[in-house]
Amino acid sequence: MVLIRLGELPPPARQLADAVTDAVGAAGAGDAAAYDEAVARLAMQEPERVGLVLGSVVRQLLEESYPDGLAADEVLDALDGTVRAAAAWAPVDADVLVSVVAGALGIHEVDTPEGAERPRQVRPGELAAHAPLLAAELLDRVRRPLRHYLEQAFGEIWRAETVELP
Repeated sequence: MVLIRLGELPPPARQLADAVTDAVGAAGAGDAAAYDEAVARLAMQEPERVGLVLGSVVRQLLEESYPDGLAADEVLDALDGTVRAAAAWAPVDADVLVSVVAGALGIHEVDTPEGAERPRQVRPGELAAHAPLLAAELLDRVRRPLRHYLEQAFGEIWRAETVELP
């Protein structure tokens, strides 16, 4: 596992890390104004990078929150907790949250059988507005700070981008 210290990130990646940190912090505090500002900053970032970082953070948090395995009941528990925590102060779309979980777990891109409905594609702004809500909920269940998961996420991205293919 490669950790990339947040202070060592280049400026664009640092801006992304700061926006994620601010959005998750505001979500945990239920601060709608700070959340909206942080989400707007996230939505201005490169969508692919936002998706990679938030997807990695959410996946790590899900894995650590449910160390005995992640089944439908655990996913429903995480989604229910997120919706309940945020519903009073933030617009929440449960379908988007389901897609965020599916994407984070890498099951969103699976081929859909003929005749079956394709999974909903989450737009970048929806991801920026929902993944931090889920991350904030899951952070309440683990013992490590968000910084740890961000450093792992950037480490995974760095490793994936620097590994030479044969």
